[in-house]
Amino acid sequence: MSDQTVLHVKGRVLAGPDDVRDELWVVGGRISYDRPAGARDVRTVEGWTLPGLVDAHCHVGLGAHGPVGDDVAEKQALTDREAGTLLIRDAGSPSDTRWTDAREDLPKIIRAGRHIARTRRYIRGYAHEIEPEDLVAYVAREARRGDGWVKLVGDWIDRDLGDLSACWPADAARAAITEAHRLGARVTAHCFAEDSLRDLVEAGIDCVEHATGLTQELIPLFAERGVAIVPTLVNIATFPKLAEGGEARYPRWSAHIRRLHERRYDTVRAAHDAGIPVYVGTDAGGTLPHGLVAAEVAELVTAGIPAAQALSATTWGARAWLGRPGLDEGAPADLVVYESDPRADVRVLAAPRRVVLAGNIVS
Repeated sequence: MSDQTVLHVKGRVLAGPDDVRDELWVVGGRISYDRPAGARDVRTVEGWTLPGLVDAHCHVGLGAHGPVGDDVAEKQALTDREAGTLLIRDAGSPSDTRWTDAREDLPKIIRAGRHIARTRRYIRGYAHEIEPEDLVAYVAREARRGDGWVKLVGDWIDRDLGDLSACWPADAARAAITEAHRLGARVTAHCFAEDSLRDLVEAGIDCVEHATGLTQELIPLFAERGVAIVPTLVNIATFPKLAEGGEARYPRWSAHIRRLHERRYDTVRAAHDAGIPVYVGTDAGGTLPHGLVAAEVAELVTAGIPAAQALSATTWGARAWLGRPGLDEGAPADLVVYESDPRADVRVLAAPRRVVLAGNIVS
């Protein structure tokens, strides 16, 4: 589409959960709700329109064994784009994906730098593996490298215990999170189990990934502090297979993982009902394929979150949380058009009719 082409998007434009409009215009790659004067080269798209979807836990540039080449990273990003994901919070990657910023045809990425993990307590090739005395320095490094986020590995299997356990002493976590905030970055952490959560929340953490260990005792603390969770339920679905694979060597860990899986929907529903912010993330990259955002929204609905709020977790609410515009006047035209109302059935998200990125129809 040329710079002179005007895009007319009509039907039902879901500019917000309670803000439904009949049409919008795309002029010079930006959104307008006023018909442009003298527009001649007009292309029309019709349907139900949402802001570009958000995957708030995604790893572009990460493969099963660590960093991947730019060609593979490009395919990952394009797969997400075809699924309607136009904004990604990359929750940890060892790859430098800054080159994607110059590509208007690829989703926009908000980076959290590289994972920071305890020595020998994470997937090999993914993270900086350090000890607590170095945590503040590495958090400062990744705060400067990222786009306003830092990613910690809050817990992982302790081979001596044979089970999940917290990676960081409370004082080290507090000092590191304080340093990140001083540098203007928010902090999130991978947490499967229960025992790391209180220390991290009391240390001032902003978000927890997975949060399968969230308990009734901890939920009020999360709600009081406004700590968000990104449940990645499409990833948690793999727990039974992981448990089976680890049964012989780590039976205690396997049993724990199974328990976390069994109560996953109850955990997410209880968090939502208590007012904890919940956002959509797929954990794509590593071992999971990209393009799973629609499946994750459907999982949130299965967990008991109302459809409109599950949609907000990947659109209006998620964009506001990440400080990015939606279908606002003058905003970049990043939007997805569907055949029918996604509020009536979120499964329609799996079949975008049109994807518009930076004002251009890319799918």
